[in-house]
Amino acid sequence: MSGNKSAMKRVRTDAGKHMRNKACKAALKTVEKNFRTAIDAKDKEKSLEIAKECFSKFDKAAKAGTIPKNRASNKKAQVSKLLQAL
Repeated sequence: MSGNKSAMKRVRTDAGKHMRNKACKAALKTVEKNFRTAIDAKDKEKSLEIAKECFSKFDKAAKAGTIPKNRASNKKAQVSKLLQAL
């Protein structure tokens, strides 16, 4: 690593972004897991609630650049497909 001020600041800011992205991805995984357990339990009302939360979180993550927009679209399509099957 270079010792100049801008490189050191870049290391600090990148560490903060890394922690934010990691937390956001963990939240996405948790919401998706909750949705899949609700689907497995055949609980339609709970599934709908969690699906709305899934859509919101995927859109926000894509908007922030944490995940690619196409991945968010694919995940939302998977959630919709599972809801239709229920």
